[in-house]
Amino acid sequence: MSVKKIRKKQGFEGQKLIVLPHKLDKEILSKDPVTKQIYITDIGYYPRAHQHYVDRPHGIDQHIIIYCVEGHGWVTVDKKKMDISPSNFIVIPAKTPHRYGVNDEDPWTIYWVHFKGDTASFVMNLITDNSQNYLPYLSYNENRIKLFEEICYTLENGYSIDNLRYANMMFHYFLSSLLYEEKYNRVAQEAPDDPIASTIELMKHQLGSNLTLNEFASHSHLSVSHFSTIFRQRTGFSPIEYFNQLKIQEACQQLAFTKKPIKQIAYELAFYDQYYFSRIFSRFMSISPAQYRKKTAQKIQE
Repeated sequence: MSVKKIRKKQGFEGQKLIVLPHKLDKEILSKDPVTKQIYITDIGYYPRAHQHYVDRPHGIDQHIIIYCVEGHGWVTVDKKKMDISPSNFIVIPAKTPHRYGVNDEDPWTIYWVHFKGDTASFVMNLITDNSQNYLPYLSYNENRIKLFEEICYTLENGYSIDNLRYANMMFHYFLSSLLYEEKYNRVAQEAPDDPIASTIELMKHQLGSNLTLNEFASHSHLSVSHFSTIFRQRTGFSPIEYFNQLKIQEACQQLAFTKKPIKQIAYELAFYDQYYFSRIFSRFMSISPAQYRKKTAQKIQE
C-alpha cells in the first residue's frame, strides 16, 4: 500500500476534487467498450496550494498528470528531482515511486488527473518519449483549460453512462492536446437547453433540499410519468437516485476538505437521519463516510 504524507488537510480555497466511486471502476469503466481503454479515476484543481506535499514511496496503480499554470513546485520521480514552473506538466507512470510539493514562497496552481485503462500505459509512454523525461513543457491554452473544466463539469452532473463516456472521450481529446499540441484545436460547443439539463442544474443548486419527483416534473413542465421516463433514458437513473448521487459527490468534497462532523454534513445535504445517510453513502462509494474520511486523510487524490 502506498504511503501518503500531506501537510495540508483542509484543502485549498476554490479547489475541486472528484473521486469516482470504486464501484464504477469495477463494474462500468473497466468493462465498457468506450471507457475501458482510458478512463479517469480522480480529477481536480488546486489553486495556490499552500503547504501541498505528497509522498508515495511505492507509487499508486493509476497514472498521474499534473499541469502547473501558476507558481512553482517540485517533483521527484524515480529519485530524479525536477523543479516545476508555469506551463510545465509532469507525468508520473503507475507504480512509480514519487514525491512532490509546493514552493512555499510561490505556491503552485495545478490541474491534475489520475487515470488508468487498457491503453493508458501506451499513451503515457508516448508522452514521456516525446518529452524525453517526465517534465514536458506545454504552452498555456485557455481552450485546453476549458476542456478540462468541461470534463469536471460533466462528472459533477452525475455518473450516468452517457456522462462517463462523454467525459472520458473528452479526456482522450485532452491527452491528444498534450501529445500533439501543434495540431490541437478545440471547438467549443454549448450544451443544449433542455428539460433534463435544466433539472440537473436545479438539483446541483438545491443539494440541501429534499426536492420531490413532483417538483422535478413541475420544473420541467412535464407529467411525472413522462419526465421520469425521459430522465431515466437520458441518465440511466431515476431522478431521485440521480439527486442522491450528486449529494454524495458533495459529501465526498466535504469529508475530504473540511472537519465538519459527519452528522452536520448529512444534515446540510438534507439527510436528517445519519444512519440513512451512511447507508446511501456506502451504497454509492462502497465505503462508509467515516472510512472515506480516514482514507482521504491517508492517501492523497491527485
